[in-house]
Amino acid sequence: MSNQYDVVIIGGGTGGYVSAIRASQLGLKTAVVEKGKLGGTCLHAGCIPSKALLRSAEVFANAKHGEKFGVIAPEVSLDFRKVQARKEEITERLFKGVQHLLKKGKIDVYEGKGRVLGAGNVSVRLNNEDEDILLNCQNILIATGSRPRTLPGLEADGKYVMTSDEALQMEELPRSILIVGGGVIGIEWASMLIDFGIEVTVIEYADRILPTEDQEISKEAQRLMKKKGVKIVTGAKVLPETLEKGEGVSIKAEHKGKEVPYSADKLLVSVGRLANVEGFGLENTTVAVERGIIQTNEFYQTNEPDIYAIGDVIGGLQLAHVASHEGIIAVEHMAGEKTAPLDYTLVSKCIYSSPEVASVGLTEDEAKEKGYQVKTGKFPFRAIGKALVFGEADGFVKLVVDQESNKLLGAHMIGPHVTDMITELGLAQVLNATSMEIAHTIHPHPTLAEAIGEAALAVEGKEIHA
Repeated sequence: MSNQYDVVIIGGGTGGYVSAIRASQLGLKTAVVEKGKLGGTCLHAGCIPSKALLRSAEVFANAKHGEKFGVIAPEVSLDFRKVQARKEEITERLFKGVQHLLKKGKIDVYEGKGRVLGAGNVSVRLNNEDEDILLNCQNILIATGSRPRTLPGLEADGKYVMTSDEALQMEELPRSILIVGGGVIGIEWASMLIDFGIEVTVIEYADRILPTEDQEISKEAQRLMKKKGVKIVTGAKVLPETLEKGEGVSIKAEHKGKEVPYSADKLLVSVGRLANVEGFGLENTTVAVERGIIQTNEFYQTNEPDIYAIGDVIGGLQLAHVASHEGIIAVEHMAGEKTAPLDYTLVSKCIYSSPEVASVGLTEDEAKEKGYQVKTGKFPFRAIGKALVFGEADGFVKLVVDQESNKLLGAHMIGPHVTDMITELGLAQVLNATSMEIAHTIHPHPTLAEAIGEAALAVEGKEIHA
């Protein structure tokens, strides 16, 4: 059986299905090959389910501390089965939405494992069937995503040692957990689990948690995580060969010249993600793979011009919204549309811990390394009325500005709902806005976004409420 398409997309995750919809809008006959469920990691094992759990943890923590709002609830308890059921309900609803969108776009979906046979040819072994289907196409788009990285000797066993994949499927919560890795995923899990009432220890190899964020943000995040009760150890190298399993897990880490023992019920390995570049026939092509990622040009073409790749498989920012925009650029390029390369400095990044973290553009250190003379404006949420109303007054907004032109170079926030606020500053960067243009934007009162206007004023020492 053979079928002809303009583009076949291998991988139906966020990047893959968004690419398919845009390709369909452009009049391209499109097929998606997905061995699991449409929506991929983001919908089923990442962004959405983890945020559903984070929300339940936030509600639980707020209920336990309701007395500060005058709400007394002495018998607050957690039913983790219902927490997981709510997570599944949300992901299933969104999954059906994705199915509907592809059906609406008249996009063919093949549920099975795709394999590139060479430029223009993809075979599909449908799930639960023995026969392969051959798809002929003008272009192939690889959107196979990534999987959790493990450390040798710390492979997931589903009982004592977990990655985020296994953690999302826990049927009951442990009493304590060790988290190896203090990056984005590790800190989100630390925040969630401490709010669920679990004893949490984070062991980070770098000298600070969230090492890719602005240094002031990292410092504040560490302070606030410790304030919540999370134990954080930085500058520590975990020694996998010392892992022991029994009633729980124990492991040692090198810290300040000594081997320090740590123990807990479970251990979560959160040390990044690996691109899925194996198992779908890349060896049948001349596509270049270096350091475990597929090499492309700015329009996501590989060195075989009819094969494109987007998302986590090409490295860079491993974010769902980045994969989506890369996919749109790729299929527009296939269709001969005029399209511009993605400027990755304009991508907003979000961390959904409590408190939240969000950023766009350059950190202060990055701006200085690029030769800018910088000035900064910083404003705390404790001076914002809406933050006090919410009972979440920790954190701040920080803007990094070019001293010569007053153009915004970067924005960094930690505090309540900052992941919903960062887009304003992303737009400001797209428009090359100055700090004064941001300051002259009227921010309604009372809102959390007033902190943005005040931080912009603070660049020139003109903040009003500090």
